[in-house]
Amino acid sequence: MSIEIGQVAPSFELIASNGEIVTLEEFRGSNVILYFYPKDMTPGCTTQACDFRDRTDDFSDLNTVVVGVSPDPVAKHEKFIDKYNLPFLLLADVDHEVAESYGVWKLKKNFGKEYMGIERSTFVINKDGVLVKEWRKVKVKDHVEEALAYVKEVVED
Repeated sequence: MSIEIGQVAPSFELIASNGEIVTLEEFRGSNVILYFYPKDMTPGCTTQACDFRDRTDDFSDLNTVVVGVSPDPVAKHEKFIDKYNLPFLLLADVDHEVAESYGVWKLKKNFGKEYMGIERSTFVINKDGVLVKEWRKVKVKDHVEEALAYVKEVVED
């Protein structure tokens, strides 16, 4: 499935780190930073999550919620949140259905080994549920600042 800027973002229903089922529609009226990352507790993913943690209030001031998605189960998300004091929901996409609907479940290569996994990506969804920006193959350094600058500049609160 392909997703395009200007289209309604693909809907989802996933279990969240707080144990509740979460849908994209629940966030209507707020902008959403939906970021996909490969795995809890790994160096890049930890840096990215902590960068979002440190700017959560800035996003909140712009009527924007941050939501992370990975294939990890809820129990692992809970440990990740507790260890790094993450103030936002992490969603468990264990069957990678949502990752596939956003086009971020990809063939990856690492040290000559091929496997399927998450391509680190971030999507900005406006308060009406429309995809307004995407970053694919995200490099962690300065990414959260770039996303925040985009929301400040472009997205209505």
